[in-house]
Amino acid sequence: MSAAEISRGGACEIAAAVRAGEISAVAVTEAVLARIAERNPALNCFTAVTADRALAEARTVDQRRAGGGDPGPLAGVPFAVKNLYDLQGVVTVAGSRIDAERPPAMADATVVRRLVAAGAVPVGAANMDEYAYGFTTENSHYGATRNPHDASRVAGGSSGGSAAAVAAGLVPLSLGSDTNGSIRVPASLCGVFGLKPTYGRLSRAGARLFAASFDHVGPFARSVGDLAAAYDAMQGPDPRDPACAQLAVEPAAPQIERGAAGLRVAVLGGHFAGSAAARAAVATAARALGAARVVEIPEAARARAAAFVITAAEGANLHLANLKTRAGDFDPMTRDRFLAGALVPAAWVIQAQRFRSWYREQALAVFRDVDILLAPATPCEAPPIGQETIEIDGQPVPARPFLGVYTQPLSFIGLPVVAAPLRLGGALPIGVQIVAAPWRETDALRVAAALERAGITNAAPVP
Repeated sequence: MSAAEISRGGACEIAAAVRAGEISAVAVTEAVLARIAERNPALNCFTAVTADRALAEARTVDQRRAGGGDPGPLAGVPFAVKNLYDLQGVVTVAGSRIDAERPPAMADATVVRRLVAAGAVPVGAANMDEYAYGFTTENSHYGATRNPHDASRVAGGSSGGSAAAVAAGLVPLSLGSDTNGSIRVPASLCGVFGLKPTYGRLSRAGARLFAASFDHVGPFARSVGDLAAAYDAMQGPDPRDPACAQLAVEPAAPQIERGAAGLRVAVLGGHFAGSAAARAAVATAARALGAARVVEIPEAARARAAAFVITAAEGANLHLANLKTRAGDFDPMTRDRFLAGALVPAAWVIQAQRFRSWYREQALAVFRDVDILLAPATPCEAPPIGQETIEIDGQPVPARPFLGVYTQPLSFIGLPVVAAPLRLGGALPIGVQIVAAPWRETDALRVAAALERAGITNAAPVP
């Protein structure tokens, strides 16, 4: 196979070829950089391409192998990072104009450094909603990222550039972040796999935060095996992130072949019963898994409202100084949301946090009887760029906030979730959430792998 053909494959496929000496990491990287140069102008996935560093890292991988050393489990695998991660030598703009004035990062974010240590090659920074506050990646500073399945439609957000780059086959892996759904929404709309681990599982050190008590980091990929390989490479405690749990690495990749055997799977009802498109997606996955039971986490709609209150207040507090002195330099929609968050009464935030503790107890009680919950990832397929409303079962609702209607109540309490893509006969994908109990990412990945083997999921790169 040629370098171009191998570079279009998955992460594990590329790593196997590089480790076996069938192709060099440099050749893979050159092919990927050429494809980015060709396709990115139409899709706008990247805000920076780190060609020089990528080639240097690839040469290091090749030299390590030639010298008889271990080039790493992800040897020569190109990856992109959402532009809120620090990449040494690159300005971490976080989708903003204001942060573009900061000096280049002095070091990589922890999870970036761990991927590089595993042999992966960083090729650039991906577009996003400003400061991760949005669900569509329609960025007024850097332009909208376009959905590879239909360039007139949004890629989702806030990690839209990362998801679209994987969906388009520009890279096999990318990193995103998830506060209220910013990995799972673009994974659903772009038709790729995304993992939001348990809150505190992966280090956020070196990543620009939005709402510290909600923020997660995680990968996108076109296969469950690739998703698990990236997740395994990034695991481990990190004193630089006080929220990162002091847990030993628990490799998921060796476990996914077990599939869903022995796991009790149920469908989430109530708030998560979903729109017609969402119900169809969940029903398809449930039938394949033999999941007939329906359970409910009470007050999920209220959890979504409380998530809005807390994230708005925490985000506004982070940016308060610039809101006072440089309000005109924000994306107008981001600015208005932060200003509203700055005006939220403290009593509301306190009450929302109290409710959060109660809601967590209700969710954990559900997991006494089940291991996995299935829920929609988004209420619809990707809407057109610029469209202000979407129609759900005949009712018009605001497009941007409503894309997170099913993701927010789960990130509110930090549950691990895999977003898995389906195609229900149309041209556009839609995803389901595979939700596990805290610290049980491997269970969610096993179920996603079972759906993948059954042919239910479809994350093939868009030509």
